[in-house]
Amino acid sequence: MDEPILVTGAAGFIGFHVTRKLLSQGYRVVGIDSLTPYYDPALKEARRAELAKCDGFEFIKRDLADRDTTAALFREYRFPYVVHLAAQAGVRHSILHPEAYVDANLNGFANVLEGCRHNGCKHLVFASSSSVYGANTRLPFRASDTVDHPISMYAASKKANELMAHSYAHLFRLPVTGLRFFTVYGPWGRPDMAMWIFARLILSGEPITLFNYGNMRRDFTYVDDVVESVVRLIRRPAEPDPQWSGDNPDPATSSAPYRIYNIGNNKPVELLHVVAELEKCLGREAKRELMPMQPGDVPETYADVDDLMRDVGFRPSTPVETGIRNFIEWYRRYTGT
Repeated sequence: MDEPILVTGAAGFIGFHVTRKLLSQGYRVVGIDSLTPYYDPALKEARRAELAKCDGFEFIKRDLADRDTTAALFREYRFPYVVHLAAQAGVRHSILHPEAYVDANLNGFANVLEGCRHNGCKHLVFASSSSVYGANTRLPFRASDTVDHPISMYAASKKANELMAHSYAHLFRLPVTGLRFFTVYGPWGRPDMAMWIFARLILSGEPITLFNYGNMRRDFTYVDDVVESVVRLIRRPAEPDPQWSGDNPDPATSSAPYRIYNIGNNKPVELLHVVAELEKCLGREAKRELMPMQPGDVPETYADVDDLMRDVGFRPSTPVETGIRNFIEWYRRYTGT
């Protein structure tokens, strides 16, 4: 393509992988990232350096919460496709620093929506999260479920993103697609996520903390499967659902060009099984510290992805054993441990 795709959060975990995939397919990509120090910026710089080796990549350091500079960026490039993955992540962090989620996830997203609205964007794909399911207990989680009971500021900010996106789809006919990611992991992952934390502690001989006394199940989703889902959806702009009815509204679709998908492995895995696989790959036994459930957390996640399979012919399916092996091989290379 002559026109570049915008990927926000390009130096982040998922953004890096999506950008690299698009570049490998011959697309031009403008990558935006503020390189905030929420975790070690050296990892973000390492990802950026990897992307800089690819033809067709341009990086711009930019804080999307800055209204004027973000507006200028969109005016200059007039991106036809936007993949918005930049966000302040982390459920636990949102309990201590809710202001960071207002700035990045609400103000930043509002500026992206305005940029798309005024500059001819054909499709905005944006990251939501499985955290929006909050207090829901019926499994598997379906995109058509109501998600009105978030239990963390992070989840609330992602739910707000979905509502903001729908309003722009309705008012301005901007095609928008929201993706609820389920526990993404893999090479180049974040140091604040379980896989990285567990690997580091197991290798150092320190105890790992297992909340809810280890009785947790997660729909662990390998990053390559997430990327394949995102890339397939970019060129499939959301369309109005002619069957949608306000008398029985489906939250995942709309009479506006709006769509929500789950992006999950569709196969919850016991956390203790993940620990056992890490022990196997690392050749070390973990010391376990069992703790009660922490605020903002849920005991189980499980994604229904039938809609994704129906619409783009793909469902995440990488076995957690394969994904953990790939992650540990990369982790040991990157950290030299």
